[in-house]
Amino acid sequence: MSPAEEKSNDDSSQSQPQVLRRGAGNVDKIRDILFGNQMRDYESRFARLEETVAKETAEIRETNKRKFEQLESYIRREFETVQTRLKQERDERNHNSDNQAREMRELGESLSRRIRDLDDRETTSERNLRNDLLQQARELTDEIRARHDELSSLLDKRVAELRDVKTDRAALVTLFNEVALRLSDQFRIPGAEE
Repeated sequence: MSPAEEKSNDDSSQSQPQVLRRGAGNVDKIRDILFGNQMRDYESRFARLEETVAKETAEIRETNKRKFEQLESYIRREFETVQTRLKQERDERNHNSDNQAREMRELGESLSRRIRDLDDRETTSERNLRNDLLQQARELTDEIRARHDELSSLLDKRVAELRDVKTDRAALVTLFNEVALRLSDQFRIPGAEE
């Protein structure tokens, strides 16, 4: 009760006559006589019940507190485990990514080297092919020139042989004239008899 209520009750109780106060005391005595043992028994039961409820409530609170602490500890451990796994996976992904980037760089460099090697080989092959073609062209030109010279000399030789063997045109004309005259009996040998 608040102090104001107590004061108000004190004032009202002072204003009540003394008789009522004595009567009220008698009612308490009568009540005590009639219900005293039961009331004390109820009060002790209520007290034990309150103690039991308070004890069980305290036990429940302690149990709940322990369970919440265990749950919190479990959740914290699981969270730390998940964080550790995530960190490991992230580190592993970063490591794998670095490895893949390194491998890609190495593959790129290897490919560049191979392309350069192929370009060098192609250039060398092309140069060798050109040299071979130039050499063959020279050889063919020399062979053609030699054949030409050989054929020219053979032709000159044959022409010379034909010139040596062939009859002179004037002599041939004279021969044909003589044959024609003999065939027509007009041919006369000078100094021969008629």
